[in-house]
Amino acid sequence: MPQMTKEDSSRIQSTQAKGGNDMTSGGFAARAQGAADRNTNAAAAGGNNVQSGDNNSGAGTGGCDKK
Repeated sequence: MPQMTKEDSSRIQSTQAKGGNDMTSGGFAARAQGAADRNTNAAAAGGNNVQSGDNNSGAGTGGCDKK
């Protein structure tokens, strides 16, 4: 499966913003950016940091307190 790139992330963010969709830190665009950042960092480190599974690190609540 192809990995998320910075270009993919940028395209997703643009589309989501134009459509008025969720642009919070837990939204799809933010998760796409996080994946692209992780892939870029892994490539820079020689590919030794590739993670598998569903890792939601970095996906926050956007400062909202859910009670």
